[in-house]
Amino acid sequence: MLYVGDVAPDFELPNQNDQPTRLSDFRGQRVVMFAFPMAGTPGCTSQACSFRDAFPQVEAQNAVILGISPDFTSSLRLWKRRQRLPYTLLSDADHDVLTAFGAWGIGDGIFQIPSVKRSYWVIDEHGVVVAMKIGVSPDNSVTEALAALNALTTTP
Repeated sequence: MLYVGDVAPDFELPNQNDQPTRLSDFRGQRVVMFAFPMAGTPGCTSQACSFRDAFPQVEAQNAVILGISPDFTSSLRLWKRRQRLPYTLLSDADHDVLTAFGAWGIGDGIFQIPSVKRSYWVIDEHGVVVAMKIGVSPDNSVTEALAALNALTTTP
């Protein structure tokens, strides 16, 4: 399990264009990463588009956004194009990264099946997790992640 204050474990996953992407590729920048269950569903589209709309604010703080789900890269590529998402989407089809970050497991709903727990992490320039929440609503995901990112900027 990952906690605030931990160094985020490095990983390599294919992005929407089947290009390998490592978390360590973004050292020196802040990273806002969010997990979503399935591209194209209403909640996930709301979450992703909210991050899209906040992209200029995030970018202005020397930060990048990474979305991660178990979707195939082809699904992510199509969804990224349809929703005009300006950030990278990562495919974790084997759930290894989602598991390591605490966002894969048995859901709290009626159906007790393994699934993605909608989540976010804010990682500083050195790779340290400074904020995170596992199990968050689509709207709160963006609001809370931005508040944590803004707090980094205002903290001396």
